[in-house]
Amino acid sequence: MQSGWRVGTLFNIPLFIDNSWFLIVLLIAFSYGNDTSIIELIGPGGAWAFGFVYALGLFSSVLLHELGHSLVAQSQGITVNSIKLFLFGGVASIERESKTPEGAFKVAIAGPAVSIALFIIFLFVGRSIQLPEAAALMIGQLANINLVLALFNMIPGLPLDGGQILKAAVWKATNSRTAGVRWAARSGQFFGWGAIALGLVLSLNPALGLFAGLWPALIGLFILRNASAYKRMNTLQEELTKIKTSDAAIRDFRVLDANMTLRQFADEYLLNAETLEQLSDDSKTKQSKPAPIYFASSDGRYRGLVSIEGLRQVERSEWEHQTLQSIAQPLLEIPHVSENTPLTEAIQLMEEQKIPRLTVLTPADSVAGTLDRGDIVRALAKQLKFPVTEAIIQKIKEEGAYPAGLQLGAIVQSIEKA
Repeated sequence: MQSGWRVGTLFNIPLFIDNSWFLIVLLIAFSYGNDTSIIELIGPGGAWAFGFVYALGLFSSVLLHELGHSLVAQSQGITVNSIKLFLFGGVASIERESKTPEGAFKVAIAGPAVSIALFIIFLFVGRSIQLPEAAALMIGQLANINLVLALFNMIPGLPLDGGQILKAAVWKATNSRTAGVRWAARSGQFFGWGAIALGLVLSLNPALGLFAGLWPALIGLFILRNASAYKRMNTLQEELTKIKTSDAAIRDFRVLDANMTLRQFADEYLLNAETLEQLSDDSKTKQSKPAPIYFASSDGRYRGLVSIEGLRQVERSEWEHQTLQSIAQPLLEIPHVSENTPLTEAIQLMEEQKIPRLTVLTPADSVAGTLDRGDIVRALAKQLKFPVTEAIIQKIKEEGAYPAGLQLGAIVQSIEKA
């Protein structure tokens, strides 16, 4: 869910303002409201008004900058979820990346191009039209800040536009998006640490004061945090693409004789199981753990999946006469993947069909195993050499959902659509 205050819509893009935006507006207004040169020019009240108007002009420029990114993204068929203004400027939230490095470059360069255009427009207005001194000063300030905005965003490190451009360039040169993200994220970390170091140096200078380096340090922390997040996400996506479905599938199922009667199946396998609750149409109770998985087999061949739902469809009076084969769903007609399928495709299929698990088949269409979200997280943790307890895996299996901080469905979608 999007946080912040929704203030409107532009080109079908929702606009939001973060709470931190109000803080920076007040700080800017306070700064100009106490500027003696502005006070001498237009008085104390005018100085405060100057500060508010400048703050609104600044964030309008930021909004147009982000709108530049957004409109180019929309021209490539990419959905823009929102534009949000906050403490450090603004951010456009897009559904996916461009499919080509050329497309990614166009989206990235659009923002700085808008800022440069605004710089030229303000500069032209300020030099060609005779304006009152305060208005001329305002126009000059807005021209300068748009130039700074363009140049700052061209720093070649994620999450800045220059980092996106560097990513696109490396992507084009290596034909690897992940390589592009890796290099741009490292560059972002370098510049983030550099800004923090600069802030510390400025703060230690007695002539500048203790808080002189606060702003560079905060910007450095912002860049560093986001660059690190890009790097972690890229590593996660990279490792996901290396895993096959067979690496995650488990053999947590029972193979039963297809000629077994439904009565025998219910008595021997369901009588004392929690899944028996599902046999009643009136049962609304959610299971505390996943139901056992059964497959029917005869003459050395799998006949299909045996489900509680299939059993429920048969009148109990018929259970003595009908066999498991009569309710078995053929393997090729249930949600399934080949054991050689990339795990990313299996994840995407589960999300698209909103199903709890898949059956994994061998090339000969026999059952190689089953796969659910808990199995996927276990395999990913193993690939990343990250410890995860079996208790967590079981919780994922029971809830049928990924942990809040590991939405693999969305992560894979970004891989597939990029």
